[in-house]
Amino acid sequence: MIDKSVFQDKKALYYTLGCKLNFAETSTIGQSLREVGFRTVKSGEEADLIVVNTCSVTEVADKKCRQAISKLRRRNPHAFIAVTGCYAQLKPEQVASLPGVDLVLGADQKDQLIDHLGDLHKRNSGDESTELLYSKLKDITHFIPSCSRGDRTRYFLKVQDGCDYYCTYCTIPLARGKSRNGTIASLVKQAEEVAAQGGKEIVLTGVNIGDFGRSTGDDFLQLIKALDEVEGIERYRISSIEPNLLNEDIIRFCAKSKRFMPHFHIPLQSGCDEVLSLMHRRYDTALFASRIALIKELIPHCFIGVDVIVGTRGETSAYFDQAVSFIKGLDISQLHVFSYSERPGTSALRIEYKVSPQEKQQRSKVLLEVSEEKRIAFYKQFIGQEMPILLEHNSKGDDMMHGFTENYIRVEVPTKDALDNHLVHVRLGELTADNHSLKGEIISC
Repeated sequence: MIDKSVFQDKKALYYTLGCKLNFAETSTIGQSLREVGFRTVKSGEEADLIVVNTCSVTEVADKKCRQAISKLRRRNPHAFIAVTGCYAQLKPEQVASLPGVDLVLGADQKDQLIDHLGDLHKRNSGDESTELLYSKLKDITHFIPSCSRGDRTRYFLKVQDGCDYYCTYCTIPLARGKSRNGTIASLVKQAEEVAAQGGKEIVLTGVNIGDFGRSTGDDFLQLIKALDEVEGIERYRISSIEPNLLNEDIIRFCAKSKRFMPHFHIPLQSGCDEVLSLMHRRYDTALFASRIALIKELIPHCFIGVDVIVGTRGETSAYFDQAVSFIKGLDISQLHVFSYSERPGTSALRIEYKVSPQEKQQRSKVLLEVSEEKRIAFYKQFIGQEMPILLEHNSKGDDMMHGFTENYIRVEVPTKDALDNHLVHVRLGELTADNHSLKGEIISC
């Protein structure tokens, strides 16, 4: 039995690195801590507890985690520091050796934080040592539910965790374990709770969400059909889905759905079949192009975001040129460009051909320019049209707010925070000075 009196009015600080899934999980950890008496630290206060949820998708991510822990420790020298997330699972001993870290929790132990806080007495000092709790990869089977809002208008609902795809460049299966998911009934209940709290938009998150159903025997289409029936939720977005799992039935359902937005995020990773083969991706460029064509046939105004990795082992200059040509020919809206980072334990390290850091940087620049051209062209198609947007909290302190159309166009409008989390109809105007948004004029609230 936890003595909650120990935690009354204790101050917790949360630091999250990485993906939307991590943010959702941190939010759930925060909620559990508030239920036993913790409050979030205020500006100028020193924290009693620091929770760091880490990422390990690249070597740079590992470095950022170490830097963050060091900085947080200096600013809060007496705080109990607990570290979880992918870095903690992949390299638990390394994380435990960092100065100031008192508790390391692996992927299957995230929801056990409170059980191991004790009285918040620091362990990484004197004769005591850091407590280290993690499971071997084969034993990571637990699905930990998470749904977050934080200071955002959108909620992030975790529907799936883990991955059974062992792409040659990726450590995520080693950090997250096998693919697993919550039940459809439990996820519908969470969506209903969001609606009861006044939430209007939910983003479905996970590691490989199209693989939903591995642990329950159903599938992703069944899930989204059930969620589509939840009253009170105005909008759903699918965070990212593998092209081979984004089948025709899912696309056709979203095209006629009441609540799923005309917005897909689909990882391509390379526009060259030879490189896709080296990556052990489960599709080729022909399949990817066919998915884009079907989406645009059924949902012409759909926003399509695409992930691409540059500079992977084996990506020659000729292969990169093929990829650029293929990507330029796709009717997509935006690219998310990542530079390849070598990760210990991945089979990509057996591929001999390496790309220099300078060449990776140049290739990123090329694709970022392609991305900006495509996004601006997509935005310009809708200038003059009237569309609903969901307004979000204004963090700048001026009289401008922003929101997104159903097809994910960012719009800025002159208005006050009173309309936060409100759907309003706007007339879309010209691009803003920085080209990041369209100007909007509110027509009706």
